[in-house]
Amino acid sequence: MRHFEYKNGEYYCEDVPLSTIAKEVGTPFYCYSHATLSRHYDVFDKAFETIPHLICFAVKANSNLSVLKIFSKLGGGADIVSGGELFRALKAGMEPGKIVFAGVGKKKDEIKSALEAGILMFNVESSQELLAIDTVAAELGVKAKVALRVNPNVDPQTHPYISTGLKENKFGINYDSAFEEYRQASALDNIEVVGAHMHIGSQITQITPFVDALDKTLALVRGLENEGINIQYIDVGGGLGITYNDEAPPHPKELAEAIAPLLKDSGRTIIFEPGRVIAGNAGALVTSVMYTKINEGKTFYIVDAAMNDLARPSLYGSYQGIVPLDEDTTSRKKVSADVVGPICESGDFLAKDRILPVLKQGEMIAVMSAGAYGFTMSSNYNSRPRVPEILVNGSQFNIIRERETYDDLVRGETVPDYLK
Repeated sequence: MRHFEYKNGEYYCEDVPLSTIAKEVGTPFYCYSHATLSRHYDVFDKAFETIPHLICFAVKANSNLSVLKIFSKLGGGADIVSGGELFRALKAGMEPGKIVFAGVGKKKDEIKSALEAGILMFNVESSQELLAIDTVAAELGVKAKVALRVNPNVDPQTHPYISTGLKENKFGINYDSAFEEYRQASALDNIEVVGAHMHIGSQITQITPFVDALDKTLALVRGLENEGINIQYIDVGGGLGITYNDEAPPHPKELAEAIAPLLKDSGRTIIFEPGRVIAGNAGALVTSVMYTKINEGKTFYIVDAAMNDLARPSLYGSYQGIVPLDEDTTSRKKVSADVVGPICESGDFLAKDRILPVLKQGEMIAVMSAGAYGFTMSSNYNSRPRVPEILVNGSQFNIIRERETYDDLVRGETVPDYLK
């Protein structure tokens, strides 16, 4: 369930008309529903209540401190991939012992910060990374807890850019060499092997890939146990998809019914790393129509949001629903139109060949399912300030990130004396 709907002819987030927010902060802006974020977390958590588990929200999906704080207060942890995400997770009150650190390119200063914070474990992606963690741990006089991310070579049947579990992907350690990698890890003085990790991709809409990957991971864990390598945590990653258009992804309960029986008697804690499935449909990007343009019979709605604000359509060709804020608009004549932004790129679009009502200058639309990989992937391309983020809770709303200013665009830049 998402708490976005028409009420009295206006489009609301929970009990607040999006037009009311627009009057205060202008457009474009991101808006998130506290109720949806909380409910999606609870649904995922309860789906797996029959097995010991930890939910580590994928910070890359939505890293706003207030959003992370919601999950922290609900008892969740964080799946991070950088020192910056570690900083954010800790700043939001996440318990260090509920943080897992993934990513193929961990820098030594990031490893050091994570060890000093006392995170739960590193998800190690390569032999050289493992040695780097061992070196930093030795310098600090501690043991680093690790899981090895094993690539199960399972096709997640998703967009190739967000597929991560095939042998041609950059992620993880080859399944066939995993035993030897684990032996080497166990022999290192400053490494404590505690887990096994898999993650096959994002926006997965079928259960079979999860089951296939988990079967291979469990077979590996049983083999390691026979060699005296004890695995305390099985990290099954994230990647469960959401409905953007006509997809029919499994409900978390369906996923639990498929994989919980495989894990129930494992005697280990299972770690999940959901991101999109919790945050995706909890947010929208609200934007205004600036101009309508017709070229050779083709209609373009030029809005004040752009590919720098929401990259997914341009990057993946992905579908994002478009909803006018004024319900009366929906009864107008329909046209096929592209919704495009002001960026100087032909790839700057939020929707292509979309059947939409005739929209007038100044009218607003909501670009839906933008709560994950929306703001976190935004940029300052074309020197455009990044937009504000708003959190709605019932009948109140708070600005949880201010709109950037032009001064923010040049913060940290200096001009050498010889150019002055």
